[in-house]
Amino acid sequence: MLDSILIDAGPLIALFDSSEKRHRKMRTFLKEHPYRFVSTIAVFTEVSHMLDFSAAAQRDFYEWVMYKGVIISDINQVDMHRIVALTEKYADIPMDFADATLVVTAEKTGIREIISLDKDFDIYRLPGKEQILNVYRE
Repeated sequence: MLDSILIDAGPLIALFDSSEKRHRKMRTFLKEHPYRFVSTIAVFTEVSHMLDFSAAAQRDFYEWVMYKGVIISDINQVDMHRIVALTEKYADIPMDFADATLVVTAEKTGIREIISLDKDFDIYRLPGKEQILNVYRE
């Protein structure tokens, strides 16, 4: 069984935008490191927006989500209290909504690893000052 890992928007954009400078590296990295991906609708919204230059790229992304088993973690009204607290805590960075949903998902699922192009996840902390380990390093 594959290990579950969180995945942020940046790697997904790089994977589906062939003009993105990290496209080849991300394809190779994901092939060499098979995981069961977990993300949120907020992340998918960011990816869809950044891929809006191409309906084909968006479709490929949606189909990949369907067929490759990306688990969509639920974020609901109960989670909004924590999202507000996180965005206040990291206002100096600032933390965006998608990142906050990934931190909340880590808290809810116990997943402690992420694939992200952002260095923000080196700063964000879970309760007890626990870090979410970014397994992708350039």
